[in-house]
Amino acid sequence: MSEIPGKTIDYPQHQVQPRQALSTRLAFLAAGLVVSAWAPLVPFAKDRLALDEAALGLLLLCLGAGSLCAMPMTGMLSARFGCRMVILTTGALTCLILPCLAIVSSPLLFGLTLFLFGAAVGTLDVAMNIQAVIVERNSGAALMSGFHGMFSAGGFLGAGTMALLLWLGMNTLAASIFLSLLVASMLAIASPHLLHELEASERDGPQFVMPHGAVIFIGVLCFIVFLAEGALLDWGALLLTAGRGMDAGQGGIGYAAFSVAMTLGRLTGDRVVQRFGGKLVMLAGGICAAAGFFAAVLATSPVIAILGFILIGIGASNIVPILFSAAGKQHAMPASLAIGAITTIGYAGVLAGPALIGFVAHAFSLNMAFAGLGIAMVLVAACARLRLFSGQTV
Repeated sequence: MSEIPGKTIDYPQHQVQPRQALSTRLAFLAAGLVVSAWAPLVPFAKDRLALDEAALGLLLLCLGAGSLCAMPMTGMLSARFGCRMVILTTGALTCLILPCLAIVSSPLLFGLTLFLFGAAVGTLDVAMNIQAVIVERNSGAALMSGFHGMFSAGGFLGAGTMALLLWLGMNTLAASIFLSLLVASMLAIASPHLLHELEASERDGPQFVMPHGAVIFIGVLCFIVFLAEGALLDWGALLLTAGRGMDAGQGGIGYAAFSVAMTLGRLTGDRVVQRFGGKLVMLAGGICAAAGFFAAVLATSPVIAILGFILIGIGASNIVPILFSAAGKQHAMPASLAIGAITTIGYAGVLAGPALIGFVAHAFSLNMAFAGLGIAMVLVAACARLRLFSGQTV
């Protein structure tokens, strides 16, 4: 149901609501933009605060800590106040906090600001995924891959725009304000057709449920996929430069190729899932991603390794959207609470990834760590045979 001043519209079940879908896409685009806009500011913060790498690394953990603290509560907030209120409130907070990250002058204040930014971003992430699950479920069509594709597109837009503005000579505060205004404009356009309230079953259900059953299982699969993505971000360049002879200045090409492949896979994924079904796409995607990891491990040249990264991007692109769609169909927990739990478990994979891969690489080798990720993606593919991913409610 969507509200317009003086008028209430009840959308029929299993009919695509273009305005709701468009608003959801804009929310994902805005979230991707504001998250990625922060990345180019990191070197400036390091210089401004006179931090060494170890101190900066510890402070950056505040971002993830804020997200992990806020994510589990978002389902309850969305059930009580509606996705629209939560998305707009946390979106406004990110727009206010981003410029602060460009000017804070003490490490303590910087860490606190990062924690608040992470909390706002984490809450926004869960709320927009709850919105996405409900919009897709009510439409009867595959939409989740496209929503997540817009987040990836926002990542390119945010990081690219911020880098361009800084390259043109704009100071970090002005550039941050510009990006914040752009995000605020997107959310303002999306606002009228975000979900004012959730369905009665979500609103009147329990405010907290300990994750269990299918929710834990889906969360673990998300953890594996996010772990794989995080490994490419943090260790992919080292695999190419230390093990495949690529120049240090070109090490980022592998992750860039992976990101482009994943974005294109998600932007076209809705049609693929609609035609072949989530079960087959998850099976094929897991096998493709596993093949990419094994190719990167066995490659004797950077070109073959980069082709492996592209296979990983293509294969993994639609797995997480399929997992979130499955979360909307399970009956173990209300969807709003399930999405919060699954996002938290999955995001832990992003945070744990660098350290976990580092431990395995230290004990054995980086090749062995990446081979282990390939085996993990095979397990994800094998899970596609379960009824949970057949499109039925469980």
